[in-house]
Amino acid sequence: MKTHILGYPRIGSKRELKKACEQYWAGKISEKELKEVGNRIKSHNWNLQKEAGIDLISSNDFSFYDQVLDMSLTVNAIPERYKKLDFKSNLDLYFAMARGHQKNNIDVPAMEMTKWFDTNYHFIVPEFKKDQQFNLFSTKIINEYKEAKKQGIDTKPVLISPVSYLLLGKEKEEGFNRIDLISNLLPVYFKVLNELEEAGAKWVQFDEPLLALDLTEKEKYTIKQVYKQIQKKFPKLKIIVATYFEGLQDNLKLAVNLPIHTLHLDLVRNPNQLQDVLNNTPKNLSISLGIVDGRNVWKNDYQQSLATVQKAVEVLGKNRVLISTSCSLLHVPCDLDSENNEAILNLEIKNWLAFAKQKVNEVVILKQLFLDDTTEKSKNIILKNRKDISSKKTSTLINNPKVKARVATISNEHTKRDNPFSTRKILQKKALHLPLYPTTTIGSFPQTKEVRSWRNKFKKGEISQNEYEELLELETRKAINWQEEIGLDVLVHGEFERNDMVEYFGEQLNGFVFTKFGWVQSYGSRCVKPPIIFGDVSRPNPMTVKWTKFAQSLTSKLVKGMLTGPVTILQWSFVRNDQDRSVTCNQIALAIRDEVKDLEKAGIQIIQIDEPAIREGLPLRKTDWQNYLKWAIDAFKIASSGIHDETQIHTHMCYSEFNDIIQNIADMDADVITIECSRSQMELLDAFADFKYPNEIGPGVYDIHSPRVPNKDEMVLLLKKAKKVIPENLLWVNPDCGLKTRGWDETKKALTEMVTAAKILREKTLSNSI
Repeated sequence: MKTHILGYPRIGSKRELKKACEQYWAGKISEKELKEVGNRIKSHNWNLQKEAGIDLISSNDFSFYDQVLDMSLTVNAIPERYKKLDFKSNLDLYFAMARGHQKNNIDVPAMEMTKWFDTNYHFIVPEFKKDQQFNLFSTKIINEYKEAKKQGIDTKPVLISPVSYLLLGKEKEEGFNRIDLISNLLPVYFKVLNELEEAGAKWVQFDEPLLALDLTEKEKYTIKQVYKQIQKKFPKLKIIVATYFEGLQDNLKLAVNLPIHTLHLDLVRNPNQLQDVLNNTPKNLSISLGIVDGRNVWKNDYQQSLATVQKAVEVLGKNRVLISTSCSLLHVPCDLDSENNEAILNLEIKNWLAFAKQKVNEVVILKQLFLDDTTEKSKNIILKNRKDISSKKTSTLINNPKVKARVATISNEHTKRDNPFSTRKILQKKALHLPLYPTTTIGSFPQTKEVRSWRNKFKKGEISQNEYEELLELETRKAINWQEEIGLDVLVHGEFERNDMVEYFGEQLNGFVFTKFGWVQSYGSRCVKPPIIFGDVSRPNPMTVKWTKFAQSLTSKLVKGMLTGPVTILQWSFVRNDQDRSVTCNQIALAIRDEVKDLEKAGIQIIQIDEPAIREGLPLRKTDWQNYLKWAIDAFKIASSGIHDETQIHTHMCYSEFNDIIQNIADMDADVITIECSRSQMELLDAFADFKYPNEIGPGVYDIHSPRVPNKDEMVLLLKKAKKVIPENLLWVNPDCGLKTRGWDETKKALTEMVTAAKILREKTLSNSI
């Protein structure tokens, strides 16, 4: 019986990689120094697994930005616009693909970015053209295997499979299917495998998440043929095919009959698939049991997991069973041992948790307990685990009868505005007096080091609450004045008081708890610290009214109230696992509903409820969609209804494909939706146009996840594309997303260009009408 994990967090327990990357981009450290930070993180992760007793330690799960982008460099799937640039190193080329490049009169946008299945991790989308040729460009995979071996650790290299890699990308030309590129791509994979084998590798993990999706017959056939060829060329390599985030379902027979050594199952997301797999497993196939949760932070229930292991062993025998995490631990924080502040994380709740380091230990302990549960040490481990699991179920911290009673009163009336959008639009036009192509931003403005230092000093008690609020008032006043100066139509207060769009609300809601070092990677150097929802959720007091009302008092222009929606708060938190997610979501929705009503009472006429995670939370299998969409859309409507027709509700979504759920987005009935569109060059608007989306829409006209500043002509061009498919009287003008992570210099330049672009379109429309 062997143990392994599918991957380990790459950011460092104190976000060392984030800090080093940002220093490198700012020119403060050298490439050598950046790579030294990466080497220390890799070495730490390998040794942590070795010391814990993991049998198959992963390599190539580290990345400076994104593992899919790493594979694009490996196979030389580098778009021509980057190949033409003269970079000093391949690392600079790599970062240009991820972040764009704007220097010395050279201006190249970044590659498209989207969500990794139903997680909040973003990957860089590969670009493919007809008859594309591939070759081995980056040897990162081989280098990291050799690097670990020099340290005395024989690792299991982790690769995205060739089929999943192709299907995760996009065709950038018409007239071909990217899956047809497999014959051009496979030789590069063969070369990588050959070099790994020559270097001494015995195990290789292929991540094949597509096996958990609905696949065409052609895609299934291609997967089958690929592994046949790999097995034929490399019969001695022990190949693990890792599936995760869902069960195999109709792909089960395909998966178990692949000519591979081991098939990995996500038995946290879909525990019921194990019996079907065992019933169909051929004699030469081992099964990896993903029984330690790689997506959530709750401690493993050893009794339950050991029963699963026993079930598998009874059919396969110990030698054909591996114990593992459900997926890569990329999605959980690094180390619970760092959380030593009881004022932040209650000890009782901490006792219910396990982060990446602890989950590695859980994998090893499960093997030890299964092989020998008779020793005094094993008995004590099992006894303590049972007590921890039991205490969570019975704790008085978790249950609030008043919250449960209120949720039980939810009816269809909670999900309805007084009148349809066609009526509301007329009333809002009269009340708001907005021009054609109204301009706004998504909400946040740059959180400078100075702003973050104020928050830090306040938390440490170095400045008083009054001093802190005076500084925030000054910053808010400056932001309002500047927005007025450049001519934005609908203003925002800038959110300088907020640490994160979910954490800020969670800190003010009952049922949430937080960590000091619980960071996870969202994209590149962007890390988030998800709250932990441990109990019933309620809102004891207004959360945003004070600062929104203050900002509105500074201007005669409209200021938006800015809220995070219930589905996004749910999706971007670590959620309790003792009740259905829909119930928790409704609890959050009622809390946001109360906030919306209070903002309206305070005179705020436009309220934005961000829901970037609606699409992200969609189940991977279409047969499961409608159940999720019903409660998710209803939760948004619960939050956004109960106000007057004249109050305009906005929502924001980003980095999502909308085609399949456009009806459901329309069912949300937000008066205005703003979406990420610039990286896809307005392609995402096609879904709204084909559907004839009835409400107003703001397609993002510039990419805020890149430091480059687009000019007005570029934005005018994008708006003209939008105008071709969306009636101009429904169009808003805005960036792709919030501006929290950007600097003020680039923000001011970009928004000034954006306002100018909107004015150009307005003037052109006016002159045409004359």
